[in-house]
Amino acid sequence: MEQTLSSTESQWSFTRKLIFRFSAIYYVFFFEPWTYIQQIPGTSYLLHYWTDLLEWVVQGLNKSLFHIKEVLVYPNGSGDTSYGWAQQFSVLLVALIGSFIWAILDRKSSSFVKWEYWLRILVRYSLAMIAMTYGVLKIFPLQMPYPLLSQMATPLGDFLPMRFSWLFIGYSHPYETFSGVLEVLAALFLFNRKTVNIGIFMASGVFLNVMMLNLCYDIPVKIYSINLFIASLFLLLHDAKRMFAFFVMNQPVAPSHSWEWVPNKKWKKIGRWILKAAFFLVIMAIPFYQAYDSYQQEKNEADSKPIPSGIYDVPVFVRNHDTIPPLLTDTLRWQNLIMEKGNFGSVGSKDSQFRQRYGRGYFSIKEDSTSKQLEFRKNASDSLPLASFKYRFADSSFYLWGKFQNDSLHLVLKKSKRHFQLSENQFHWLSEANR
Repeated sequence: MEQTLSSTESQWSFTRKLIFRFSAIYYVFFFEPWTYIQQIPGTSYLLHYWTDLLEWVVQGLNKSLFHIKEVLVYPNGSGDTSYGWAQQFSVLLVALIGSFIWAILDRKSSSFVKWEYWLRILVRYSLAMIAMTYGVLKIFPLQMPYPLLSQMATPLGDFLPMRFSWLFIGYSHPYETFSGVLEVLAALFLFNRKTVNIGIFMASGVFLNVMMLNLCYDIPVKIYSINLFIASLFLLLHDAKRMFAFFVMNQPVAPSHSWEWVPNKKWKKIGRWILKAAFFLVIMAIPFYQAYDSYQQEKNEADSKPIPSGIYDVPVFVRNHDTIPPLLTDTLRWQNLIMEKGNFGSVGSKDSQFRQRYGRGYFSIKEDSTSKQLEFRKNASDSLPLASFKYRFADSSFYLWGKFQNDSLHLVLKKSKRHFQLSENQFHWLSEANR
């Protein structure tokens, strides 16, 4: 006999049935389980119908009801765009209306024990996948990388709260790895039905912390993180009475069988193990290996630029044969130049020709070793450079000369003696004073 032991109640109240219907519609829309098959060739053609339908609903409701913004901005690294909020409100409204329509059309069902079980399975595995994805990016510190030299040279007050929080976590690899281990453990515990309750507890704590970081540091993933925390509570509340009795009232409780499923046929047992193994391989094992491989590549990346990584003062800055003195009030002159590990760097200048980030101008570098020429691009994908320089090294200095847009520039770069205490990664068991 096949069993799904999620509830002993055969008669649900109207409110509970309505909450289930709302949750079912909402979480199917939010987690979009059909997108898990998008790697299969040909499925993208079918999935675009769903994308088109969602687009039509979101744009239509925004135009007729929400009026968030006339032209919605799509997610672009920020999930809290006007389109993100319009989509959130649209899904809430569709789930609310859909739950009432479902209740009117289906008045005979006394409970949804079986379907509630499968809804919890969807939420549980979705949370496990998300926790694993973000966890491995923290175990191998890729999500919040160590602060760049350019960022250390940026005044603290110039950073926005989100970037400040990113640097705070990325500065300490052990702390970031610790955070990632907790997320991965939550995912692994959620994966096994015997440890699912501790997994739900851990996921609730992990996603609560993420949500509070996003809310308190203005990180633009608020919608997503709030949803993940509420989804954790959705799983937690299913066994709330039993947990309250055990943890708060100090009362004995019987073992929970709410996650047990006993298939009645051999092919179902085999199929379950195959699907579970595939999920573990594709959603957990492969991302772990990919993150490790990316970390090793980044760690072993060679610094092949002709100008080594570091901070360089610019004592000589000649534009169109006119020597510009290093005045702090001059926001266009290059006060310093920083070469980062990799093919990019920044200048201490607010010149808008560069990619401006927190008061520094960033650029990408491309070298032509044959002609000994460096090309600076605002973005790595730009087809045309914004500057082209010849270069040579002499007298412990680098000399650059060439064109910057329509101007001729001649620069002298000298390795700076500036040192950042933050880069020392200090740790003291014994501290005789508050440092």
